[in-house]
Amino acid sequence: MDVFTTDRIRNVVLLGHGGAGKTSVAEAMAYLSGITSRLGNVADGNTISDYDKEEQKRKFSISTSVIPIVWNKVKVNILDTPGYFDFVGEAQEAVGAADAAIIVVSGKDGVQVGTQKAWDLCEQYNLPRMIFVTGMDNDDVSYREVVEKLTELYGKRIAPIHLPIREDRKFVGYVNVVKKAGRKYVDRGGKTECPIPDYSEEYLEKYRETLLESVAETSEEFMDRYFAGEEFSVAEIMAALTTNVCDGSIVPVSMGAPTKLYGVSNLLDDICQYFPNPSQRACNGIVQRTNELFEANYDFSKAKSAYVYKTIVDPFIGKYSLIKVCSGTIKSNDTLYNVGRDQEERISKLYVMEGNKPIEVPELMAGDLGAIGKLNTVKTGDTLATKALPVVYPKTVVSTPYTYKRYKAVNKGDEDKISQALTKMMVEDLTLRIENDTPNRQTLIYGMGEQHLEVVLSKLKDRYKIDVELSKPKVAFRETIRKKSDVEGKYKKQSGGHGQYGHVKMRFEPSGNQDEAFEFEQVVVGGAVPKNFFPAVEKGLADSVLAGPLAAYPVVGVKATLYDGSYHTVDSSELAFKQATRMAFKKGFMDASPVLLEPIVTVKVTVPDKYTGDVMGDLNKRRGRVLGMNPDHKGNTIVEAEVPQLELYGYSTVLRSMTGGSGDFEFHFTRYEQAPADIQAKQIQERASQLTSDEE
Repeated sequence: MDVFTTDRIRNVVLLGHGGAGKTSVAEAMAYLSGITSRLGNVADGNTISDYDKEEQKRKFSISTSVIPIVWNKVKVNILDTPGYFDFVGEAQEAVGAADAAIIVVSGKDGVQVGTQKAWDLCEQYNLPRMIFVTGMDNDDVSYREVVEKLTELYGKRIAPIHLPIREDRKFVGYVNVVKKAGRKYVDRGGKTECPIPDYSEEYLEKYRETLLESVAETSEEFMDRYFAGEEFSVAEIMAALTTNVCDGSIVPVSMGAPTKLYGVSNLLDDICQYFPNPSQRACNGIVQRTNELFEANYDFSKAKSAYVYKTIVDPFIGKYSLIKVCSGTIKSNDTLYNVGRDQEERISKLYVMEGNKPIEVPELMAGDLGAIGKLNTVKTGDTLATKALPVVYPKTVVSTPYTYKRYKAVNKGDEDKISQALTKMMVEDLTLRIENDTPNRQTLIYGMGEQHLEVVLSKLKDRYKIDVELSKPKVAFRETIRKKSDVEGKYKKQSGGHGQYGHVKMRFEPSGNQDEAFEFEQVVVGGAVPKNFFPAVEKGLADSVLAGPLAAYPVVGVKATLYDGSYHTVDSSELAFKQATRMAFKKGFMDASPVLLEPIVTVKVTVPDKYTGDVMGDLNKRRGRVLGMNPDHKGNTIVEAEVPQLELYGYSTVLRSMTGGSGDFEFHFTRYEQAPADIQAKQIQERASQLTSDEE
């Protein structure tokens, strides 16, 4: 592929609800630009962007892929993202690398939750955007209804630039609102002039008026001409539209049928015409040594620097770090400095990725997207620069995973293989997380939802030949006491030669500090227990609190006071006093009104206002206490509540079902508090076996 200067590059992300047709749009663009000789489709699993076996099996995108195409001598880097919410991290990474977005809307399904989430993501990153309505070849699709819904949501920013032409209910062409001209589709993506149908006139005038108002607002001269009733030329309208699209004040809407190639060449023309090249977007970093601002702004004349926006780790094609060049020109055989990890990396070859196919290029100019293979120290979010100017760019923020399950190897001995495979997958997927829960002897896997975790399991099986089973995780309960007790523990053992003798008298009471397992104090007088055995008593306590005598959960908030005891000059030992302490702890704990504490988390649920009542009702069923409700001034309510962590299992699936996918939540641990009697009884019964055995 040729080298393209910054002004001839467009980085465009495809966003939208799952199943809206993003991959079909990308495939049609690839076919029309000539990089593929056959038009693949999602159903057959032969598209350029859905190259992974999981994607082909499930018939939807799971990870972001890049397709660089050339159109009218402009390189358009298409970032095709997943639409399903479980893979939102992929879309967030892609948006961080893009300079503009196409929000793809299904004509049949209309504006969906994923459409609105895509819009919100563009707002967050201040991305210029256009909307492309797919499936227009479906006879009962109403383009007008989609436009009206978009206008209802986003106001005067919505500006249709095309209208459909139908004959006998069949989609055959379009009206260009800017040029006031009709076009009919011919052959594979071609078009020819045709008259504007009478039924289009009303909406043509209405939509054109919206455009002209926007054009008028770009300058005082235009405003005067508009009020004087003067016509604007097509060139003037297009120039003004370019300005308005770049600053986000206008969002053009067009439409087509990608599987028939209808409307796709128009979309590519519009991308080249209206979307900014990278140099028209700001890009700032911080120089590590001086903390000064570095205004990279995709300027090819400045020092080399690049941001790693995504990593691909594939058992077949290897590891590739996907980069966006932020300044300068990066060439093969350059040596770059990984600023955050203080490592120099030599680049042997540079590539652009075409789906999963690396195509070697000699250099990449500022603003371009490319890939570097086999950078061992480099991870997603890292900055590559020169050692002379070690600039760091802010990392893309991806969503935090809150859906978690316990996982185990089906076959014993696979634990190390699972760990290594998941480590590789976490390099590629920043929304996947592993946590070792030592107190409960379980390993937890965190993802964005049930489907996300299913895909991870399937990849482990297909890619790494490992079987893993998921189950409901144990919740990290704690044990403590509510009263005081006074007990003794005596350990005496005689078995030929030296025996074992340790004797302690201890008081146990609540310490009032749940952040610490125990506090130890000794008030022994007269040497009843020699000082050299005090550490053994403390060690006995430290061992005892790891698994309490009530339900084998870790103990918190206990104060232990050693006040008396006895010893034997020959038979007493550290081991004996440690054992005596453990005996005393077990009895003293059970005599001091022991209780189970359950973890309480603070949950923030963000939902559209109309679902607030449903969400609050559900939280109440989960023993939640609603602390407050606050509007976010975007049509949503943020419900804040305290909920026992035990009751949050499976909440992600329930919330999505309840809100049609529009609800989001997050939570963090707040404190422990006493569990209800029935919950305690159930836990004690379930864990009875662990009090007599270390085996699960």
